[in-house]
Amino acid sequence: MPEKSRKINKIYDFMAKAEQWTPVSAIRGGLLAITPVLIIGAFALILKTFPVSFYQNFITTFANGLLLSFFDFIYSATFGVLSIYMTVSISRSYAHIRSDTSAPVISVILASLLSFFILAGAYLPNFGSESVGPKSMFLAIITGIWASALYIRFYDALKKRQRQFYSTGADRDFNRMLSYLIPLALTAIVFAIFNTVIVYVFNVDSFRMLLVLAFDKLFSIGKIGFFKGFFFVLLSSVLWFFGIHGSDTLESVMQNVFAPGLEINRAAIAVGNAPTEVLNKVFFDCFVLMGGCGSAICLLIAILVFSRNRARRGLGFAAAFPMIFNINELMVFGLPVIFNPIMFIPFVTVPLACYTFSYFAISIGLVPMITQTVEWTTPIILGGLHATGSVAGSLLQIFNVIIGTLIYVPFIRLLDKRDAEKYRREYDSFVNYFRRNESSISGMRLTEQNNVYGEFAKSLCAELEHSLKKCMILAYQPQYDYEEKCVGAEVLLRWNHPIYGTLYPPIVIKLAEEGGFLPDLEEAIFTRALQERPKVLEKFGENIKISINVTGKTIVSQRYLQFCQKLDAKDSFSGKNLCLEVTEQDSLSFDENTVTTFKALKDLGLSLAIDDFSMGQTSINYLKENLFDFIKLDGSLVRELFDRSNCREIIISISRLAKSLHLSVIAEYVETKEQLDTLHETGCDYYQGYLFSPAVFISEIKK
Repeated sequence: MPEKSRKINKIYDFMAKAEQWTPVSAIRGGLLAITPVLIIGAFALILKTFPVSFYQNFITTFANGLLLSFFDFIYSATFGVLSIYMTVSISRSYAHIRSDTSAPVISVILASLLSFFILAGAYLPNFGSESVGPKSMFLAIITGIWASALYIRFYDALKKRQRQFYSTGADRDFNRMLSYLIPLALTAIVFAIFNTVIVYVFNVDSFRMLLVLAFDKLFSIGKIGFFKGFFFVLLSSVLWFFGIHGSDTLESVMQNVFAPGLEINRAAIAVGNAPTEVLNKVFFDCFVLMGGCGSAICLLIAILVFSRNRARRGLGFAAAFPMIFNINELMVFGLPVIFNPIMFIPFVTVPLACYTFSYFAISIGLVPMITQTVEWTTPIILGGLHATGSVAGSLLQIFNVIIGTLIYVPFIRLLDKRDAEKYRREYDSFVNYFRRNESSISGMRLTEQNNVYGEFAKSLCAELEHSLKKCMILAYQPQYDYEEKCVGAEVLLRWNHPIYGTLYPPIVIKLAEEGGFLPDLEEAIFTRALQERPKVLEKFGENIKISINVTGKTIVSQRYLQFCQKLDAKDSFSGKNLCLEVTEQDSLSFDENTVTTFKALKDLGLSLAIDDFSMGQTSINYLKENLFDFIKLDGSLVRELFDRSNCREIIISISRLAKSLHLSVIAEYVETKEQLDTLHETGCDYYQGYLFSPAVFISEIKK
C-alpha cells in the first residue's frame, strides 16, 4: 500500500475512534436532537432582529409591540433556556449509548439537571435566564456527560450489591422511583461538594461564574491589538467546535475589551480627528463572523457548490436562509461541525484568515475604519458597506468569503469521501440483513424496525421517493426457445444510487411498497418500457414479447387498470406483444373484482404471466379462471435442479399441468447447457439466463 494511502487510512481510523468515543457520540447525538428547537429559535430571532428600519418600526409599534413580544416569547423559550435543553438531550443520548447499564433514562436526565442547576447557581437570588441560556452551554455539556456517567456508576454499583428500596403497599412506579433515590442523592452530593470548593477557594458565586471570570481575566492582560484579537477569534472558534457557544461565552470580553473601540472612533471623528481603533464588535460581526462562527457562510457556499452528498446539500439549503443573517446553529449542529475531526482545521483557520486579512486591510487604509453601528444579523455586503461607509468594506467581505470557501473545499470533499465509504458499509450491512430475512420479509416492515437497519431503511426510502424517475434505469434480459431464437425480453428494474451503486432490486420494491409509492414506480417502469420498446425490438427482434413485472397488490387495483387504459387509448397495445408478470409479493384473492380486472387487462391486448410459480403465495387456484398465458418457474427450482431430485419432478409436474391448460413455461437462471437440456426434457418452453445473455441496458443497445 502506498505511503499516502496508509496515512489517509490512519487519519480515518483516528476519526472513527474519536467519533465512537462515548462522550463525543453523546454530545453529537444530543446536539442533533435539539436541532428543531434551534431552528425555531433561529427564525424567531431573525424575525425579531430583521435589519430593515421600516420593519423594525412596524413590529415595535403594531398593537403596542405585540409582534415583538410574540417573537420574544419564542426566542426566550428556545435560546433563552438552551442550556437546559442541552443538558436533557446530552444526558438522554449518553444513557442510550451506554447499553451496558440498566439505569432508566429518566433518572439519568434528572441527575444531570440537578447537577447542572447546582453548578449554575440556582440557589442564588439573581439566578435567571442568563444562567440557563447559550452562555451556559459549556456547563450543560459538562453536566450532561459527567453527571450521567457518575449516576450510572452509582446506580450499577448499588444494583450489583442488590440494594433495593421498596415501600410496603406502594405501587410499582413508586417503588421504582425509590430505586433512583440513592444514586441521585450521591450524584448531587458530589457536584455540590465540587461547587462548594470552587465557591470558597475562588470566592465566586458558582462554578459558572468562575468560568465567566476566568475568560475576562485572560483578556485583561496586555494591550488591545492584533494578537489579542487573533487569540479572541481562535478561542471563540475552538469553544464553538467543542459545542460551547463561543460568542456568548466570551460576550463579557467583547463588551469590556473590544466594543469600546467603536465609541473611541466616533469620539475622534466628533473632534475632527481620524479614527484609530481597528477592533470593535462590528469588526468581528461583519468581517469575521460572516454567516456566524467559523465564517460559516464560506462553509455553506463550499457545500452548495462543491459537495456531492445529497443530504449535506439538503442541510445547506435548509440552513441557508438563517445563515444569511449570521445564524448558523442549524449548520454547526446539523452537519455537524462540532466534534467533527475533519472540520476542526478549516473551522478554526477560516475565521483567523478573515480576521488577519481584514485587520491589515483596515490598518493600512485599503478599507476605511469602522465608525457605524451595524446589527450583527445584517447580511454580508450590506454589513461591510454600512460599517465602513464604503464599497471597499463590501469588497473586503467578498474577498474573505472567496478565501474562506477555498479553504473549506478540500475538507468538504474529504468529508464526502469519508461519508461515502461509511454509507457503503452501512448499505452492505443492510443488504446482508435483508437477504438473511428475505424469506419472511413480506410480513416485515423494514422502516418500522427498531434498530439501525430500520433507520437506514427510512433514510433510503426517502431518497428513493425523492428520485423516483431520476435514478431509475431499465435493463432487458432476453428469453430464448430451445433453438436459441429470441422470443422475448423481461424488463428488469435497476436503481443507480450515487453512493451505493446499483441497489438490490427486491429492496427497492420493498421500500417503495412501504413508502406508499410502489404504484408510481410500477407505472413509471411501464411508461419507460414503452418509450424504449423500439430500441429493444431493434436489438432482439421485431416479434419478441416484452414482459413487465407488477406486484399482485398493484395489478388488481382500479388505479392500475385505468393507467393501462389511458396508455392503450393513447397508443393501442394491440400487436405490441406486451406481457404483465405478476410477482408474488402478496397472495392474490380471486374474487369477482379481480377476475373482472384481469379480463379487462387482457381485453386491452395484454398477456399475463405468473412469476415464481410454485413458491411463495402461489396457488393452483390462480389457474382456475384461465386468465394467464405463461408460467414462470421459481428460480430456486432451476438453481437446485441437480442438487435436489425433487426439483426435477416438480418442474415436470408443472410443465404437464401447463400443457394441459395451454400455458407456456419459462425457466430463468439458466446458466449451463446441461441445465438447458434437462429443462427441455422436463417440458419447459422458453429459457432465460446467463447461458444466453445477461441483462442489457438500453444505453448498450446500438443502432
